[in-house]
Amino acid sequence: MTFLRLHAQAIIACDFLVVVTATFRLLYVFVVIEHRSRRLVHYNVTAHPNSAWTLQQLREAIGFEHRYEYLLHDRDSIFAEHLDESIARLAVRVVKSPPRCPMANAICERVIGTIRRECLDWLIPLSESHLRLILKSWVSHYNTGRPHMALGPGVPDPPLANRDSQQPKSRHRRKESYAVHAIPILGGLHHEYFLAPTGA
Repeated sequence: MTFLRLHAQAIIACDFLVVVTATFRLLYVFVVIEHRSRRLVHYNVTAHPNSAWTLQQLREAIGFEHRYEYLLHDRDSIFAEHLDESIARLAVRVVKSPPRCPMANAICERVIGTIRRECLDWLIPLSESHLRLILKSWVSHYNTGRPHMALGPGVPDPPLANRDSQQPKSRHRRKESYAVHAIPILGGLHHEYFLAPTGA
């Protein structure tokens, strides 16, 4: 556990989840998450996943000027040997989880469960483009507005306005001259809240 904590900023993990559309079409969502920040680095959707497509998604997620040293994935047949060799050329070491052991990739499995529980269990995508639209909104909410217990609670990418603001002495009291406002996410399925000065 200490190794993971000390090297978390250098570890990313990836996996697939299956989504069924309103017309019973199977779509595959590929997600890449950074261990330390819990930020969803990349996601994409396809009806026909293969090694070439997956490799391209990993290249987009990792990029050329990256700080990642390890990529954790399961033993799915999509992660073929040539894919791992191509990733190794990007100076990223591939770590495969043991057979039939999803807990070895727990952070990625957890985010997939979160996507299901907080988003896809409530919304039925009509098509691939509709699923992309849903995920775009939800991933933005996940990275910038949704509190994460593992972060203390915090968000992976706090908005710029919140980074520089001073925290009140009591996190549970608001200033008298401020009011709480809500921004609906995904048609009101979730909300993000912020403080704004009241018009005096």
